[in-house]
Amino acid sequence: MDHSTAPLLAAVAEYHALGRYGFTPPGHRQGRGIDDRVLRALGTDAFHSDMLMTPGLDDRLARQGRLAEAEELMADAVGAEAAFFSTCGSSLSVKAAMMAVAGHDGGLLVARDSHKSIVAGLIFSGVQPYWITPRWDAERHFSHPPSPEQVERTWREHPDAAGALIVSPSPYGTCADIRGIARVCHARGKPLIVDEAWGAHLPFHEDLPTWAMDVGADVCVVSVHKMGMGFEQGSVFHLQGDLVDPVRLRSCADLLMTTSPNVLIYAALDGWRRQMVEFGHDLLDAALTTARRARAELAEIGGLTVMHDELLGVEASHDLDLLQVLVDISGTGASGYDAADWLRTHRHLDLGLSDHRRILATLSSADDAGTVDALVDALALWRAGLDRPEPPQIRLPTPEDLQLESVMLPREAYFAPSEPVPAEHAAGRVAAEQLTPYPPGIPAVIPGERLGAGVMEYLRTGVAAGLNVPDAADPHLTTLRVVRDR
Repeated sequence: MDHSTAPLLAAVAEYHALGRYGFTPPGHRQGRGIDDRVLRALGTDAFHSDMLMTPGLDDRLARQGRLAEAEELMADAVGAEAAFFSTCGSSLSVKAAMMAVAGHDGGLLVARDSHKSIVAGLIFSGVQPYWITPRWDAERHFSHPPSPEQVERTWREHPDAAGALIVSPSPYGTCADIRGIARVCHARGKPLIVDEAWGAHLPFHEDLPTWAMDVGADVCVVSVHKMGMGFEQGSVFHLQGDLVDPVRLRSCADLLMTTSPNVLIYAALDGWRRQMVEFGHDLLDAALTTARRARAELAEIGGLTVMHDELLGVEASHDLDLLQVLVDISGTGASGYDAADWLRTHRHLDLGLSDHRRILATLSSADDAGTVDALVDALALWRAGLDRPEPPQIRLPTPEDLQLESVMLPREAYFAPSEPVPAEHAAGRVAAEQLTPYPPGIPAVIPGERLGAGVMEYLRTGVAAGLNVPDAADPHLTTLRVVRDR
C-alpha cells in the first residue's frame, strides 16, 4: 500500500480548499461562533478542523471510504489483518474486544493487574472474570505481568473460558512473554487479547519489546496518544487470525462508541501512521538514545535507582521498554508523591506516575537533550534540598492482602443495593465500588470482592500520604460503599 498518503488528512485539506460549509454539528462552524476569550486560550486552530465526519469529511454514505482506507493503511503498517480507529481511547477498545470474545458465555481469563477500564468492561458486560495472578516482588512492592505457566494454570482451572486478556506493557513499561502466552491460549483454540495501550510504538523498532501482533495475539489494543503522536483519546485496535469475528468486534465497538467521532483524533491517527512508516525507525533510534542518556544521568543522583535489572528475569518481567524511565527514590527517604508534587510546584514538570517509592518519566520521540536536562536538573535540585524527609507512613500490602476473595460478579456487586459504611468496619463486607490507586489505574479492590483489613489499611494510609483513589465514592476513604446485607 502507498504509505505516503494520509486519506483523512487529505480530506481535511480538501474540505478547507473547497470552502465547504455545513448546516450540521459542530455548531461553532469551525470557530466562527466561538467566544473571543475562548479563542485566546485555545487558539483558532483548535476549532478550524473540528468538523463532522459524515456528512462532512465524507458524504452521508461514506462513499469515498476515507476512514476505511486509513484503517487499512494502519493495519498494513503494523502487520495486522484489520485495524479499527477509536476516538474514545483504549478504554473503549478493550471493552469492545472483551465483549466480542466473551460477551455470550464462558467467562474470560483476566490478569489481575489489569487497568480499571477492563474492570469497567466486566461491569458493563456481566462477563465472569477468572483472575490470573501476577508475579509479585514483595521486597519492592511491585507486580509483574503473569507468565505463560500462570496462564496455563488458570486455563486448567477454567477450561471453558472464552479467551484470555493480559496487559503488556504495564504502565511501568514491563512486558509479558506474549509469544508463550499466545501459544498456551492457541493450544486450546482460544483467543488472546492484549491490552497494549502503552505499546503503540513497538512495531517500529527492533530494540523495543515484542509487538503483540508479531507473536500471535488475536486482538491488540493500543493508545496512540500515550506513546505516539496522537491526540488524547486516540486509540486503535488490531485483529488477526480467525478466532475473533471481525464483524462482531466492529459491532461491539459500535455499541460503545460515540456517533460523533472527533475528526481531529481520526486525522492525527492517520498522520502518525504515515510518519512512523516513513521516519519511525530513526525517530525511535533517537528516542532510545535520549532515554539511555536520561537513565545514566539520573542514576548519578544520590539516593536514586533507575530500575532495569530489578525488573527483568525468570521471576520478574520478560522484557522492558527503555522509554519508560522508572526511578526508585526510596533511598532518599522521600515518597514518589513528594517528589512529583515538588517537581510540579517548583519546576513546572509533570510526571505520569508516582507511588510510595517511585516516580516514572515517560519519554517519547518528541523528547530531546533539552527536556532530559530539565528533568535531571530538577531532580538533582530536589535531592539537594531534601532535609531529612519523614518516610511515608503507608502500611504496604503483602501479596496475600491483595488477593481478595471474589464472591459476586463485578456487575452484580456494582448494581446491587449498597450502603456506605465506616472504613474501619468494612473488612469482611463485599465491595460495591472500585478502589483504584491512580495512576497507574490498577484496582486494589474490584466490585464483588470481599474487603480485607490489609488492603483497607494500605489504601487509607496511602491516601493520607498522597495516594489518589479517584473512583471511590468517598475520596478520603472514611467510608466505603459495600453491598447491603440481605
